[in-house]
Amino acid sequence: MTRAMPLKRKLQLALAAALSLLLVADQLWPPPLPERSAARAQLVVARDGTPLRAFPDREHIWRHPVRIEEVSPRYIEALIAYEDRSFWWHPGVNPWALLRAGWQWLRHGEVVSGGSTLSMQVARLLEPDSSSRSVAGKLRQIARALQLELHLSKREILEIYLSFAPMGGVVEGVEAASRAYLGKSAQRLSASEAALLAVLPQAPSRLRPDRYPERAREARDKVLDRLQSRWGAAAIGDARQEAVIAQSIREPLLAPLLAERLRRLRPRAARIDSTIDASLQQSVEYLLAARLPLLPPRVSMAALVVDNQTLEVRAYAGSADFTDNARFAHVDMVQASRSPGSTLKPFLYGLALDEGLIHSESLLADVPQSFSGYQPGNFQANFSGPVSVSEALHRSLNVPAVEVLERLGPQRFVSLLRRGGLKLELPRGAAANLSVILGGTAVNLEGLVGAYTALARAGVSGQPRYFADAPITEARMMSAGAAFIIRDILEAGGPLARLLNDGLGARRGIAWKTGTSFGFRDAWAVGVSDRFSVGVWIGRPDGTPNPGFFGANIAAPLLVDVFAIIDDSPPGSRTPPASVSATRICWPLGTRSDSTPPELCHQERTAWILNEAAPPTFADRLRGGGARYTDYRDAASGLRVRAACAAGAMSAVDMARWPAALEPWLDAATRARALSPAWAPECAGARAPEGGLRIVGISNGATIRRAGNGPAPELRLEARGGQEALIWLLNGRQIGRVPADRALQQRFSDAGRYQITVMDDAGRYDRVEISVR
Repeated sequence: MTRAMPLKRKLQLALAAALSLLLVADQLWPPPLPERSAARAQLVVARDGTPLRAFPDREHIWRHPVRIEEVSPRYIEALIAYEDRSFWWHPGVNPWALLRAGWQWLRHGEVVSGGSTLSMQVARLLEPDSSSRSVAGKLRQIARALQLELHLSKREILEIYLSFAPMGGVVEGVEAASRAYLGKSAQRLSASEAALLAVLPQAPSRLRPDRYPERAREARDKVLDRLQSRWGAAAIGDARQEAVIAQSIREPLLAPLLAERLRRLRPRAARIDSTIDASLQQSVEYLLAARLPLLPPRVSMAALVVDNQTLEVRAYAGSADFTDNARFAHVDMVQASRSPGSTLKPFLYGLALDEGLIHSESLLADVPQSFSGYQPGNFQANFSGPVSVSEALHRSLNVPAVEVLERLGPQRFVSLLRRGGLKLELPRGAAANLSVILGGTAVNLEGLVGAYTALARAGVSGQPRYFADAPITEARMMSAGAAFIIRDILEAGGPLARLLNDGLGARRGIAWKTGTSFGFRDAWAVGVSDRFSVGVWIGRPDGTPNPGFFGANIAAPLLVDVFAIIDDSPPGSRTPPASVSATRICWPLGTRSDSTPPELCHQERTAWILNEAAPPTFADRLRGGGARYTDYRDAASGLRVRAACAAGAMSAVDMARWPAALEPWLDAATRARALSPAWAPECAGARAPEGGLRIVGISNGATIRRAGNGPAPELRLEARGGQEALIWLLNGRQIGRVPADRALQQRFSDAGRYQITVMDDAGRYDRVEISVR
């Protein structure tokens, strides 16, 4: 005979079966958690949580996800007190509230109050249903609320409500509403504002504070009445006195191109936290906007500010005006590859220092030169003759830079830059050549600014970071000593230093460099302080020329203004690294003064040197032999002689030879020390034959007169004895390059003294001086 199952056992089995069914149902119909939503809004925010740009979901909803800590405690109190006092202890439903709602339904024949908890409201927000106020709808909400409580903590449920609660129009969530209506973070809500936003989801369209401020005030006061026992009569009275003033809903639009970029990098994130400083970003955008009226059509601008210590990007403007399509608003010029002009020169000299090729005062030749057929000129088309490395860098002279690059090697230069973290693009199939240093390659503003951080980070460059959790990517660009020397040179002088002093007073501690690409297509300015590295670019994104726009006159002033708003801290004192020391050196040899005989030291300078090494001046490109040689003089007359023809006693004299290309540029005193005297008469026939380059048709010291109001005089410049091409210069400025058998016509419009110089490719020269009256 079968025994009956005990009642207790039956209840246990029934309960187990019910629980199993519930678990199966939970698996078959999981709650619609936000992470499983296919269409989701995204928000890109600054480092302090300020919205930069909101990307709506498919229904064009703006939503700003927040955590409880990012919302004012007043709002949390107001919300719980008004919506669901039992939220922290009920299991998802409040049985007493449900009984009250059921009794009202039986009594009135319709739903009067829903008895909804915050958990049930979250269920409705995640799974909208037009029948949510019906009995069936309420039962579905109850089931979903219980599911949510099973899967999530109370904190997580509340945070969903904080992000999804309807706030009127396309705005959802307390943070989005606070930003949209009140222009502030939800963390800074007053008591009155907290009460207003707590009641708004009850009827978001009817209570919108920007459209119906009186309705919103009345609803707010109801919430305040309920909070009187918590906040006190005095606080409630003050909150009631506060007027309801709300701004119209406007889409946040700071750093819009960066926001698009970060969204592509993190497509599944509802909230994307960037490293941008909202206040600084806004200031930089204002600076760009203020310059727009001064720019020609289709010209855009870009700016990037990087924190040197963290490598985090603090401001990012990819275009001049995101709303102006005529200026290529949607083309991000922070990422665009462009010709860098002269902005790579600091790295060339820094790497040459590390290679032991130069020191800061090494002698270079700023004269017309041909480097295996490549004939660079300076931006101003004039030449200065003998210059030091420091002068060549802060004056951005082209010919000396090419001279140094020829010694270092273009391919090695490019390889060292890439090893140091700077990506360079060369034309497809092309090898690096000497034009690289003058813009014959392509970089982007992001990479260039990242490379310049090396000047403030002991020679270590870094990749700019847009997320606080992004890994730090660094590379050794140059030694700490080379970085110190290059930064010191860039801070010391040149047009940018004058611009800085004129615009902001004697402001120190910022190293600058400008660049202009061929055809005025790109104007660059990059600067480094202790705290920040900043780069700006101005040009036409389509690559068309912009005549008259160059780095020093258009990009540098913007860079100065950016530094004026971001870096008010006084510069810190910097001590040279142990590898750097100051010493006296001599021209033309380039060696230390203490190891150079006085007669061979024609000019003395103070130089920064690395590792106690003072590299000598480069070997002469135009003539063989060493920089030092022995000359023989007649003991009585001091004229030049040779042993075979000397009439009397002779003496040996040690001489230091200047590079042949620089001899035409030496002043009279230096020429007297550097060049040999005339040959003694008795040795005139014994001297080696020397080919001479001579200007013909114009005598030294000649005076050219202009006839009354007649046309300006025009001279035929002609020379004999030259090889291949002749370079003509007028007061140091190149006026032409012609074949050796051709003459050059030159008009003299202004009165004054003129120095006419001719040089050939072998380094020979002649010079005459004339006066025009």
